Amino acid sequence: MIWQLHRVESIETVLTILLNGLRIDLSTLAYLLIIPALIHPLLCCSKYYAIWLKVLRFWFLLCLLILTFFELATPTFIQEYDLRPNRLFIEYLIYPKEVFSMLVQGHTFALVLTIISLIVCVFLYRLILSNFVFSRQKDIRQRRQLIRFESKVVTLVSVAISICIIVISLFGLARGTLGHRPLNPSVVYFSTDPLINSLTLNSLYSVAFAFKQLGGEKHAANVYGKLSDEEVINIVRSSSELDSADFNSSALPTLHRQVPEHSYNNMPKNLVIILEESLGARFVSHLGGKKITPNIDELMQEGWAFNQLYATGTRSVRGIEAILTGFTPTPARSVVKLDKSQRNFFTIAELLKRKGYVTQFIYGGESHFDNMKSFFLGNGFTDIVDFDDIQDPGFVASWGACDESLFNQAHRELTQLSDSGKPFFSLVFTSSNHDPFDIPDNKVPVIEGEDARDRAIRFADYALGNFIKTAKQSNYWDDTIFLVIADHDARVYGPELVPIKSFHIPGVILGKDIPTRQDNRIVSQIDMAPTLLSLMGIEGKHPMLGFDLNKQNQSERAMMQFDKNFAYMVNNQVAILQPHKTPMYFTYDHRTQTLSSSQSNEVLGKQALGHALFGSKAYDKQWYTLESE
Repeated sequence: MIWQLHRVESIETVLTILLNGLRIDLSTLAYLLIIPALIHPLLCCSKYYAIWLKVLRFWFLLCLLILTFFELATPTFIQEYDLRPNRLFIEYLIYPKEVFSMLVQGHTFALVLTIISLIVCVFLYRLILSNFVFSRQKDIRQRRQLIRFESKVVTLVSVAISICIIVISLFGLARGTLGHRPLNPSVVYFSTDPLINSLTLNSLYSVAFAFKQLGGEKHAANVYGKLSDEEVINIVRSSSELDSADFNSSALPTLHRQVPEHSYNNMPKNLVIILEESLGARFVSHLGGKKITPNIDELMQEGWAFNQLYATGTRSVRGIEAILTGFTPTPARSVVKLDKSQRNFFTIAELLKRKGYVTQFIYGGESHFDNMKSFFLGNGFTDIVDFDDIQDPGFVASWGACDESLFNQAHRELTQLSDSGKPFFSLVFTSSNHDPFDIPDNKVPVIEGEDARDRAIRFADYALGNFIKTAKQSNYWDDTIFLVIADHDARVYGPELVPIKSFHIPGVILGKDIPTRQDNRIVSQIDMAPTLLSLMGIEGKHPMLGFDLNKQNQSERAMMQFDKNFAYMVNNQVAILQPHKTPMYFTYDHRTQTLSSSQSNEVLGKQALGHALFGSKAYDKQWYTLESE
């Protein structure tokens, strides 16, 4: 709290954080002590006491190390995500190789400090035990004397009373309340600043609560409120601005036919989506950011540039989910990672494969990361090109081949696909702009005082610019539509419940037949897929709710998931949903990029709730798929 004192508004906020934090800490300690506290009265007067004492000492040491580890990991996590460790922390642990490499190369000081601190904890713990705990022999001798002097009845009664007291006190503390619902983070949240709210937790509690929620995707959105299936379907259908007659499947309630706005004499275009890692608008001069992306700035002057485009989340899988499937974000994990969506879940790759397209994913790292390979192969992609397939990878970074090598391979792949005569769709996913930003000095000039991320972005921009220049001279340029878009911003931070400015990303559509256009409408990543299909000249049925931006009369809206909070923005009006709380309403000033409180807007709140619930319902009930071939 002292470290983030500039975010603390008043002494009242300080006291609230401390009091709510104490409540969470007591609950955490109670959970850690419940099992040993219940066992201890049964074993303290038995012949197994010596063994139990060893187990107890180990348990206390383990608890101490876990608590210390999570708190030591917290500052680095806050710097990246502006929150305490949460579900993202758990998801990263699944990939130890990539994470350890990132820690060693990008966070060496934090890693060394953590290891040293844990060693010091062990030393201090042993020192405390040696000074304040009876030696084993003396302790056992006293226990034997105790047994001799106490009758069995007294012992049984004392144990029974101890257990009653322990159960009442510890279970009461652990639940944090004697009410119907147990303590959870939303009970102690009080601020409109998510970081201030998360400071009231301890990091072990935060991660444990996130772990408890894993696998609960079916009920994830119900934390915001409940609507019937019929109400949710009516809300998302009406918000799509399609005619009700367009929806003609009761089993797949959002399935509808899209008629393209463009045609090319029955020869639809190829499609290449370039997904740029962690490239927020604040790094792009064209969007008012830093002057470190000259090639992207130039591209946004050449093609159809989206100047008010918003990501749906803060992780790559959320961006993949939105751009490839048009799926609305939920408080659960991305569908890229969920069990029920590994087969028969809609992607534009599946639709295009049914149209005779070769569908391909090109990545410089290992495609199994974040479960991408499984999701892609099960949902329409026919070809995976990753690190092992890249010819002459050149410089290899922590996350795989650098962007320059990736784009060189992409050019080879696209040339071969074009020569085959078949239409194709390729998704190219970059990784150079990812912590720890290990960019060799000979790739981009060194600027004194520049931070590592800015340098990585300059390299990513350089690699992208070279690829587009090469593509323009290729045999596939004339027949291909390109989308260059970010998956999310590098860091989402700010004192708002949902820091909307950190969801602002660049996006531009390029191609021979794409006119130059500066589009200032508010649009979402979920609008990209319908827009691209329309530009390609593809007609077909799909369940996507995004707008075809080739039409000029569409509403302006975006939706964003930030940890457990969901924002739904229409023009400059924003409804934000929080778990187990009533919606809050704001006005977003796009010029100053700030939120200010506004009057209640029940219609907007209902729209927000309908879209927040739709994703969970569609996933659970398997609404989001294509009709059987």
